[in-house]
Order: sequence, then C-alpha cells, then structure tokens
Amino acid sequence: MRRWLASNAGGLPGTFWYLWTGMLITRAGGFVVLFLSLYLTADRGAPPSLAGLLIGAYGVGGMAGSLVSGVLTDRWGRRRTLITAYLAMVATLLALAFTTALPAIGALIGVLGLVQSMPGPALIAAMVDVVPEADRPRAFNLEYWALNLGTAIASFLAGQLAEASYTALFVVDAAATAVALALVLWKVPETFRPAPRSAHGGLRRVLADRHFLAFTGLTLLFAVVVTQAPTIMPIAMAQDGLGPSAYGRVMALGALLIIAGQLFVPALIAGRPKHRVLALATALTALGYGALAFAGHLWFYLLAAIGWTAGQMLAAPPNAQINAELAPPALRGRYQSVFYLTFPAAAFLAPAAGGFTLEHLGDAHWLIAGALGLAAAGLHLLAGPRRERYLSAMRARPEPDTVRL
Repeated sequence: MRRWLASNAGGLPGTFWYLWTGMLITRAGGFVVLFLSLYLTADRGAPPSLAGLLIGAYGVGGMAGSLVSGVLTDRWGRRRTLITAYLAMVATLLALAFTTALPAIGALIGVLGLVQSMPGPALIAAMVDVVPEADRPRAFNLEYWALNLGTAIASFLAGQLAEASYTALFVVDAAATAVALALVLWKVPETFRPAPRSAHGGLRRVLADRHFLAFTGLTLLFAVVVTQAPTIMPIAMAQDGLGPSAYGRVMALGALLIIAGQLFVPALIAGRPKHRVLALATALTALGYGALAFAGHLWFYLLAAIGWTAGQMLAAPPNAQINAELAPPALRGRYQSVFYLTFPAAAFLAPAAGGFTLEHLGDAHWLIAGALGLAAAGLHLLAGPRRERYLSAMRARPEPDTVRL
C-alpha cells in the first residue's frame, strides 16, 4: 500500500499540496452550484425554462471571469489572482444568501459565475509551474480526485442542508471559501514572476492556435453533456417525484466511485494514445446521460451514473495533460483561461437550451445530449493524430519567456 501511495502521490512539491488542499476545501463547501436549479424552482417558484435562463447567467459570468483570470494570472501572478477571486466569492455568496427578488438573484448568479471561474486558471497554472513535467499526469489525476472527493462531501451535506434551509447552502459555501483564502495567504507563495517587458502575442496567439482551439471545442461538447448533472438532471428527477436527497445520492455516488477508482486510472491508461482514451471516455459519458431518456426511478439514475462516471474518470488526466502540453510557459494563464471557458460556456448552454428541450421535448432531451457526446467522441479520433504531430514539432522549437496582452 505504501508503494502504491508513493507511486501516486509521492515526491510532489509542498506548494502543490497547499493548492490541492484549498481546492478540496472549496469543492467540499461548494453547495450552491449543485442546487441552484432546485433553489430557483422549489424555493423561488421559477418555472424550468426561467430557471435555466437564470442559471445560464452563471455561465455568461464565468466566461468573462475565465478570460479575466487568464490575463491577471500572467500579469499579476497566480497568488494575487487567487486572493482576489476568493475574496469576491465570499462577498457574492453572502449577498445571494439574503437576496429574494428573482432579477437580483439572476444578476448575482452572473457575478458568482464570474468570480468562481477565476481560481481555476490560476490554480492549474500554479500547479504546472511547480510540478515537473514528468509528474504532471499524477498531479492532474490527484487534482481531479480532490475535486470529486469535495463533490462527494458537498453532495451528501448539501442534500440535507437544502431540505432544511437553502440560505445555509450559501453561508457554508462562503465559509469554506474563506478557509481556502486563509490557506493561500498563509502557505502559497507566488510561483511565477512576469517579465517586465513582454512580447509574443498574448491572447491573440492563444486564439490563433487552431490545434488548441479544436481541442477546446471538443472539451466544450464534453462539458455540455457533463453539465446536465448539476443543471437539468435535478429538474428531471423532481419531475419523476425524487427529492433533493435523492439527487444528492446520485451525485455522491459518482464522486465516491471516482474517489475509490481514480488513483488507478494512470496505470490503466499509461502508454495509450490520449485521443483514443478521450474518445472512449466521451462515448461512455454520452451513453450514460443518453440512458436517462428511460429513467424514472432512483435505481436507474444510479446505474446511469456509473456509466458517465467511468467516462469522466478516464477523461480527466489526458484532458489536463494535453492542455498543459499545448500551452507555452509564458502563456499558461491565458491558455488555461481559454480552456476554462468551456465550463462556464457549458454552464450557460446546458441549462439555457436544456431547460427548453426538457420542458417541450421531455425525455428526448437526453437522447440529444447523448448524440452530442457521441459526435464529440468521433471527432477526438480524427483530431488526435494531427495534434500529436503538432506537439512534436512545437517541442523542437525554443520558447521565449515573455508575453504581452
């Protein structure tokens, strides 16, 4: 057991573990995003289509926040960006806890999307800064494991809190964020010093990298399918007569499976072409969500969760690894920010379109989601070999140390 733990977690820098711990804390207290749709429909009386649009504001804010974070991460540094984001998150969550009017809630949800998307690019850029390249697959696997350990904790606790008080969800989320902020202030140094003079393209260069944009586009399709779980699935489960605690069990099962099995994934996929692993992962995820067209009982949702969770487990390490490989060191923050756009974009597209299709097409919504994922799986098989040739050529070229916006 000691040898197995050492092979997965041994030898990583202390700063990585402080960043990892902060991520775990914020995810374990990250109740709000999991239950926004239920909060809006059950507690505030919004119909599914309006709830989808209001939650879509989270995605719109997140897209802006991701880009802002990328620029700040490369210009301010990773630490200052994290501190600013966590402070803003605490203030926004507390404001949401005590706001009742739907228009004001919608505006604050947009702000929440902006500030909650800011830590991601800074965290990953800092991890890439401090972790040697050979150890990054393990580090990314541990990062994904921590995210899901936190989700399991949040899903279990939030289901109980939501049935007692939705206000408590916002307050506890804010408290967890404050703890992560204190950890960064105490233990995380700056991992990157921007050069005083800059060159070589900034965001323009990122947006001109067609291999990176193709990979990001496929990640967006995957994210739209995965984002069904926190946005549309709780509404569908409520229509099937299942309450918040049942939804919490489904989310917790997926997270627990990842906790139990994620550390075995690197050995399982070692040496296999990353694009084939991603194609298989995306197909499994698509089939899991597509199967919900036939769901009606809790046991079916739990079985489907096993399928899509297996896909997400396989996808996490190669996704992060490809993203790190494509990003030049001086542009890591910007590359991470554009990559992270996929998640707030999916957080907008999934509920905005999904609320409409679920309301008007019923269970066919899940067949559409499954077909979208299967299309992305096929495209991974087409795009992967070309991207690998591009990466081989890029490694042979020297890379400058400075950037500009």
